[in-house]
Amino acid sequence: MKRSYFEKLRGSYSPAAIVCSVILLFYCLITLLLIPNLVLSSFKTKSDLIHNTVGFPRSFTIDHYAVLFREDNFLLYFRNSIFLSVTAISSLLFISSLTAYGLSRFRFKVRNLLQTFFLLGLMFPVQLGILPIFIILRTFGLLNNLLGMVLIYSANLSLPVFIFSRFFRTLPYAIYESAKIDGAGEFRIYATIMVPLSKPVFATVGIINFVFIWNDFFMPLVFLTRKNVLTITLGIYRYMNNFLANWHLVFAAVTIALIPVLLMFMIFSNQLIAGLTAGSIKE
Repeated sequence: MKRSYFEKLRGSYSPAAIVCSVILLFYCLITLLLIPNLVLSSFKTKSDLIHNTVGFPRSFTIDHYAVLFREDNFLLYFRNSIFLSVTAISSLLFISSLTAYGLSRFRFKVRNLLQTFFLLGLMFPVQLGILPIFIILRTFGLLNNLLGMVLIYSANLSLPVFIFSRFFRTLPYAIYESAKIDGAGEFRIYATIMVPLSKPVFATVGIINFVFIWNDFFMPLVFLTRKNVLTITLGIYRYMNNFLANWHLVFAAVTIALIPVLLMFMIFSNQLIAGLTAGSIKE
């Protein structure tokens, strides 16, 4: 007699793995229910939200989006977040990958000390250094300036350097030697060999940091107070201050904020999986 699917599953995985799979499946089902309801709620009228909180709208309306973009200039917050995320991630990927290449390629006295320094950065949240960061930005006149936020996010090197270093160490040393024989310099080796080989790792580090920067609320709240430099999370927070009066706008704003994150995962999902497993096996 053929075994059922659940009998095969029980024979293939440990009880702990099955429990974790059930929990993750339950979480995914809740997410799949909440996201469509969020999007549908953004098209409901204010009275429809009160009497028909869950379900399809009785009459579709885009007035909430019109209010966001025309009256409140929500597009400005969206542009600020896009500029901040793209600029910070670009500089972060360049600096962290170049640093990791140097740490994995060269042997020097303080190499282990530098590696330990970057690992220690994973243990301490950036909120612990908020006061020194504030003083530095104020000294250089970078408060209420997106450039100051770019510098803060670009300095978050610990996890990216760790991921890139693990990947670069798995590459055969013969690649470096062949490039050197052909007369390539160190930066040319990095730009023409290391970067193309590590595309999945670039995608993984980029997605992780994009989600963090895009959803970050604490750092912009501290360093950005002027309306012309607010990010999308601060824009949503303005409506949350008076949620009962603006909850129809909250649904529309959150839906807009959700789009870039979903697109990133949909486009780079394969690279994300490959990048997470890169460097886990040493041949």
